[in-house]
This record gives sequence, structure tokens and C-alpha cells, in this order.
Amino acid sequence: MKIFNVPNMLSLSRIFSVPVFIILMLEPSPGRALAAGIVFSLASATDWLDGYLARKWGQVTKMGKLLDPIADKILIMAALVTLVEIRSEVVHAWIAIVIIGREFAVTGLRAIASSEGIVIPAETVGKYKVGAQIIAVLSLLLDYYLMDARLRDLGAIALWVAMVLSVYSAVQYFVKYWKQLDR
Repeated sequence: MKIFNVPNMLSLSRIFSVPVFIILMLEPSPGRALAAGIVFSLASATDWLDGYLARKWGQVTKMGKLLDPIADKILIMAALVTLVEIRSEVVHAWIAIVIIGREFAVTGLRAIASSEGIVIPAETVGKYKVGAQIIAVLSLLLDYYLMDARLRDLGAIALWVAMVLSVYSAVQYFVKYWKQLDR
């Protein structure tokens, strides 16, 4: 099985889109925020597409299992940190820290569990969390472009939902791990 197949290349493209996103937001303007939103949207779409194609074409690889979650985390972390800088009235640093901290904690937990032969599968709540994160980022970038309070409010609500789901899903992972240890 090839390491550099289409699904893995899509994951890599998501990683390579992050510097483009960051460069666009270094000196934010409404037009650059729109361009960053387009880059973020395309990168987010590859998150779904790479997994779908890997399963459909039978190209699930260890490299893909590593690249996909790394790409997801790098993309969302870059967006959150950027939004703390340009939208601090909505994206407070502590919210970004909670969400980013969850990613590190769950990734570390899954690595430890894996080293012990324990598999902790992804939960549906995690999918909703990612959806809320994407909605939050895109809404706040579009609000920066359009100056529409409804988009800002939607982004703020989606960000709070993402934070709550982040904490909830982290608790789920740790409870599953502890239950596996008790067996």
C-alpha cells in the first residue's frame, strides 16, 4: 500500500494550507479575512474527503491515521490562535486554551492507550465538536469581512458549543480509558 496516496496527500494539503491561512491573517483586512475563510473552508473539506476516499478506495494507512488528526489539530489551532489575536472580543484566550488543551490531552491519552493495546474509538460528540469549530471560525472570519453582527453572534455561540463539546468529549475519552483499565 502506497504511503503517498490521494487521501494522504489531501491531509498534507491541509497542513500546507495552514501557513497560507496564517499569512493572510498576519495583517488582517476584510478581503484577507475572506480569502482566509476560503482557505479554511477548502482545508476543512479535505478533512471529510480524505477519510471518505481512504475507506472507499481501501487506502487506509498508518501514515494517514497519523497525518489526518495532526492536520485537523494544526488547522483548528492556527485558526483559534489567529482569532484570539484579531477577534479577542469574541474569542477569548482562555476558550482557545481549553479547546487546544483538550486536543493535547486526548491525543496524549490515545497514544498511551494505544501503547497499552487499548483502542479508544472516536465518538460522535467529537464530530459535532469539529462541526461547531468550523462554524465558529468561518462565521467569525465572514463577520470580519461583512461586519454582520448575526455572523459574530453565530460564531460566538458556535465557539461556546465547541468548547463545551471539547470538555465533554475529553471526559468521555478518559472515562472509556479508565473503564478499559479496570477490565
